[in-house]
Amino acid sequence: MSEHYAPVSEHLDDVEAARKEGRRKMDWALQHMPILQELRDQFEADKPFDGEVIGMAMHVEAKTANLVELLALGGAEVAITGCNPLSTHDDVSAALDANDNITSYAVRGVGDDDYYAAIDAVVAHEPTITVDDGMDMVFTIHEEYPELIDTILGGAEETTTGVHRLRAMDADGELNYPVFAVNDTPMKTLFDNVHGTGESSLATIAMTTNLSYAGKNVVVGGYGYCGKGVAKKAAGQNADVIVTEVDPRRALEAHMEGYDVMPMEEAAKVGDVFITTTGNRDVITREDFENMKDGVLLANAGHFDIEIDLDALSDLAVDEYEARDGVDAYEMEDGRRLNVLAEGRLVNLASPIALGHPVEVMDQSFGVQAVVVREIVENGDAYDAGVHEVPDELDREVAEIKLEAEGIEFDSLTDEQREYMGSWAHGT
Repeated sequence: MSEHYAPVSEHLDDVEAARKEGRRKMDWALQHMPILQELRDQFEADKPFDGEVIGMAMHVEAKTANLVELLALGGAEVAITGCNPLSTHDDVSAALDANDNITSYAVRGVGDDDYYAAIDAVVAHEPTITVDDGMDMVFTIHEEYPELIDTILGGAEETTTGVHRLRAMDADGELNYPVFAVNDTPMKTLFDNVHGTGESSLATIAMTTNLSYAGKNVVVGGYGYCGKGVAKKAAGQNADVIVTEVDPRRALEAHMEGYDVMPMEEAAKVGDVFITTTGNRDVITREDFENMKDGVLLANAGHFDIEIDLDALSDLAVDEYEARDGVDAYEMEDGRRLNVLAEGRLVNLASPIALGHPVEVMDQSFGVQAVVVREIVENGDAYDAGVHEVPDELDREVAEIKLEAEGIEFDSLTDEQREYMGSWAHGT
């Protein structure tokens, strides 16, 4: 296996300036990451990852960088690349690469060939642990470097799409080492997906377009946790929210929350802003484009750029042009213009001004990632190949660190209450 793709520092003209700016961004984020600060103190003292090599494919920006550095401070050699070509911040990537224990291959805006070459370069470090966002690292190892699997202790997966892929792989009997579904823990789902996606998607759209939500029809494709967050936050900015769903219970839930629920073909006729959050493909299709109003905004907050059928949109368009930074206008034959943000990629990460989820939210998710990596090192033998839920006590540990940092006290069960809840013998 050859490491033929160069680290980020060899791709940049002024590496020193980039490193300085990247470090500035990381320091700002770390001020607002009390969970990672606490774990830094613990990991620096205990060095739980001594001798481990951690291979990562994640969104390389300031918040993630603090997780990467935390793992290195814990004694690991870390190699990282991006999980989306448009979410990398080159200066942050350079700041990481300056660390003797970290090699970063993440470069913003690379094509498909270099994207996968960078993943190959990370795998060339022969990781003993993988940390993924979207599962590209796990997939590459299984497909191309299966000989490494025997020495891999386990992995962690950050996001909904990656967990879907992992579960499908596991169901087919093809996942050959244990991977924790970090995405599915309460500390991720209840905060990252709802508050993180909701706030960052809407904020990025507003800043990219300089347009308001008040009085607009905002169509949310999918009412999972991300969709719930987008709908809730849009309603809070005085939008009229429409939800489209394929699951009858979620459709009913959205209805009971006070949103209009209708098929996408109906929503297409009245929507002003469309935000897809499903993790599936072809949520907005050719028939929908044909029915849309002039000037609509089309944005995706799902993982991959397949939720809005851009091939069909391009086919319908008589002209395509950049209307604003991060906004591509598709002009229809009748003069209508449909505006796609961030090329249909994750709007809160791939827009030119995007910064991803709020710092405090990612502190929680990355805190879970960090304690999961610790669990893999300490107790990896206890887990068979396949997808695993994060042990509940680890999720609670991260929540308790956060509450303590916020100065919030909470109750605990008495011995009598614990006995009562654990017994089936108490009758009326």
